[in-house]
This record gives sequence, structure tokens and C-alpha cells, in this order.
Amino acid sequence: MDPSATVMSNHTLNATGGAGQWDVSDKAKLCRFLCYGSEGDAYTAKDEGRISTKNAGALLSLLQEGRGAEVVEEIKRFAQDGRAVSPSPALFALALCSQHSEVKTRQAAFKALKDVCRDPAHLFSFIQNKKQLKEGMKCGIWGRALRKAVSDWYVEQDAMTLAAAVTRCKQREGWSHQDLLRLSHTKPANEATALVCKYIMKGWKEVQAAYSEKENSEEVIKVLSYLEVVEKVKHSCDETEVVNLIEEHKLEKEQLLTDHLKSKQVWRALLKEMPLHSVLRFLGKMTANKIIEPGSPVTQAVCERIQCEATLRKAKIHPFSLLLSSENYKRGHGYQGKTKWEADSSILKAIDSAFYKSFTNVEAVGKRFVVAADVSTSLSSIVPGTSISTAVAAAAVTMIFARTEADVDVLAYSEGALVPCSLSADMTLAQVTAELVKIPGGTTDCTLPIRWASENAKQTDVFVILTNNPLWAFAASPAEALKNHRRKTGAESKLVMCGLTSVGNAIANTEDRGILTVCGFDLGALTVIQNLAQDLI
Repeated sequence: MDPSATVMSNHTLNATGGAGQWDVSDKAKLCRFLCYGSEGDAYTAKDEGRISTKNAGALLSLLQEGRGAEVVEEIKRFAQDGRAVSPSPALFALALCSQHSEVKTRQAAFKALKDVCRDPAHLFSFIQNKKQLKEGMKCGIWGRALRKAVSDWYVEQDAMTLAAAVTRCKQREGWSHQDLLRLSHTKPANEATALVCKYIMKGWKEVQAAYSEKENSEEVIKVLSYLEVVEKVKHSCDETEVVNLIEEHKLEKEQLLTDHLKSKQVWRALLKEMPLHSVLRFLGKMTANKIIEPGSPVTQAVCERIQCEATLRKAKIHPFSLLLSSENYKRGHGYQGKTKWEADSSILKAIDSAFYKSFTNVEAVGKRFVVAADVSTSLSSIVPGTSISTAVAAAAVTMIFARTEADVDVLAYSEGALVPCSLSADMTLAQVTAELVKIPGGTTDCTLPIRWASENAKQTDVFVILTNNPLWAFAASPAEALKNHRRKTGAESKLVMCGLTSVGNAIANTEDRGILTVCGFDLGALTVIQNLAQDLI
């Protein structure tokens, strides 16, 4: 049985067999929390509010009911399967489970540590969560179970993987590897891992002294050579040497000094192996610093990487990520600081090409969708926290569903007017945007798409309704329209109301598990929609 089935299984059926009203169970609230850090029915794009026990009531209730092992399994699933908008809620939840009074829950949490904390940043965040949860309590956090779990995190990794990880991310949130090794009393199981631990605790000079006269194994020699390179680059002021070390040993930006990053040659060396996500993030900075220049070989190589289908597939770049990158780069300046640049036309063309190629990276959920765009206003507003107009955002969302799902109806609507839109696979983003805004605007009636589906007997799994208007201002209730649709068609339909310009105001709390609100829009919003469609939240 699919483990997620328990999340959405206890709805009450109406006379026609459809779902009339779905109660929001503690399990559903837990899954919402793990997905986007709140148990409520609203996801706010780019919301980085502090996670605490105040927004984890259902998690606490499940623990009190003795369902801690079940909670830990859900934490692992969300962390491993890419279901979460951010890793922060899962790390907080795991820390909470690791401090629960029930022994089995604590044991399950510590056992899951390696699966949930996949890099040092996650591990530091987990420890900091534990520290904050213990504040005000007389006991410390470093009991035998935590010491063993942290120790295992270090000693059960391949030594070279560990060496790379600890030199890329040395400290975070007030914790360092030195702190964790000291407090966990880590005892390495093999010589190569012992070498990495000694390097963390004592530094490179003591490692050199300890291993220079020894007969070392092949693995130890490999790790020693790698750490020697990391140390050499840290102390080098020779641009040519730094470039050679980067290229020969595939060093990353995080392993260099800030002064190294003032060099164009260093950036060009980093670019050769830089992950595509990072390339897209630093396009503006690299253009401002003349690393990317019109017609240069470097610019040509960057363009080829951006639009390479194999690279896009390997990096799992989402179309919406590329749209954000394009609009941010086109803007010509950062949100913070004084960095300015003039966007290179060839880079913009490459991102545009990659946008269409990347649709193959979106996994279909296999549901029947109705995606409706509100054209009651000009759709010329900007989605908060982005440079994307609401018209373009709405067009991109409809394209993502239309190109990846087999059964999608796209609608444009306003007061008293609704037009089905025909989108072909070869349409550009500009053409889709024009298709959506071709009908005259009026006031908003978000019930129209649902009523259209009812009148046309459309069996719909998920309604995605995109609006430019405040989500609290509707005269007619989308929730009531959805319930009527369920009764009429017998379909177990869900509804996602997306307020593209909203910054945190949801539609009235319906206590209906099949209804969620999205305030603003970002890549996380698409994750939320897919999770709801698949009964995962």
C-alpha cells in the first residue's frame, strides 16, 4: 500500500460517491508542515519565517499518541524524495523527534539522521534545532545517542567524500566540524577517515607531521594529496597556480579565498565544472565582472552548457527556474548591493532555448487538471520577490501543466466570461501569454472555471486557479463551488487558489483538506501543487 494513501483516506463520501468535505487530519497537517513549514492551508512563496513548535501542533500530537516511528518515516520520505520546498521543516521535525520522551521515537530519529542530513549544512542545522529546543531546560543535548549518531555520520562516509564535504562547508549556524567531532567523541573506524578527522581537529601541519614518515595505504595517500591541494590553494596568491589547482582537482568556489574570486581567470576555471544551478545564479555577477563578454569563448561555452539537454537533465533544472533566471538576468541588477550589468543577448537566447528543452525534466503526476488564468485585470503586475509579470507567470504555469500532463484544460476567465484556450506543443511563452489575455477583462469570479467543469461534466482531479486579485475579496466562494462540483460529478476534486500578487492572505479557512492557497508564486508552489495532486499533503 502506498504510504501516502493514509494522508487522504478519511474523507466523508456524499450520496454520489464523491468527496463532499475532507477533514484535515493530524497526518495531513504533518505532511503540510514537512512540505512547506506550516500546518495551515496556505503556502506563501519565499516565506522564510522561523520554524518552531508553534507551527508544529499536529507533529506534537502524533508524538503524544505514540506514532513517533510513523512521523520519522514521513520525515525521511519528504527529505529523500524531493517533496519538500525546503529541508528546514524536516530538520526541525527530526530534532524534535530525537528529543521525545519515548525511546523508540528517539532511536528512529537518530537512525534516520544520515538519510535526512545529507550534507554538513543539514547536520549543523539539525544540531542547532536541538540546541534551541533544549533552551530553558536543565539538561544538555549531547547524550550517548546523539554522540553515536553524529559520530556515525562522519565515520560511515567514504573518506574522500567526507574530505570534500568538510572543506566545502566548514561551519554554519554557530557550529563547526571541530565542535561536532569534539562533542561526539568520534572514533574513526579506518585510517583514511582518521586522517580527515585529525585534519579537522588539529590542522594540516599536524597531519603532515603524523603521516610524512608513515607507510600509508593507497586511500590515505589519495586523501592526503587532496587535503594538500586544498591547503595549497588557501595559501596561494599566484593566480596561475590557483587556476591550475582548480582545473586539475575540480576544486569548488567554497574552497577558495574571497580574494581569489576577484580574478577573471579563477572564475573561468571554476566555470568549467561549476554546477548548472550555480552558473545560472552567478550570471549577473560574471557579466558585471566582465567574465562573460559578448562573443568571447567563455560566453560561448556557457551558452552551450546552459542549453545542453544532457546537462539540463543531469542537473534536473525546472522550466520555472530558467524563467526566473532569465528575468533576473534581464533586469540588469541584483536585489541587494550595487552590482549592475548589461544582459548578454546570447546568454538570454541560450536560457530561452533551455526553457523549452527543460520541460522533459518535469515528471507528470497523471491527474486531470483544469488550469485557469484570471484576465480580469491587465496581468501587468509583478509576482512578489521576482522580476516576472503575473501574465508571464500564469502563461508559464499553464505551459508546464499542458506540456507534461495528458489531460489538461486551460481556461482564461473574468466576470461572466470564460474561454477555453488551445495550446499547442510548439507555442512559445509569448504566444501562450497572448492567448491567455485575448479576452476583455472585468472583475474576478474565481468560481467560473469550477462551474464550467460542472456544466460540462468534466471529471477533474485538480483545479489550479491563477488570479491577480486579493484572495480574500471574492464575492462567490470557490470552496462552495468545489463542493457543488464534487456532488454533481462524483469526482474527488481538489483546488489550488494561486494569488500571484498576494503576500500571505488566504481564502477563508475551509478545513477542507482538498483546498490549498498559494500566495505569490515560485518553484516551491509547483512542488506544493504536485504534492496535493498526488495526495501527499
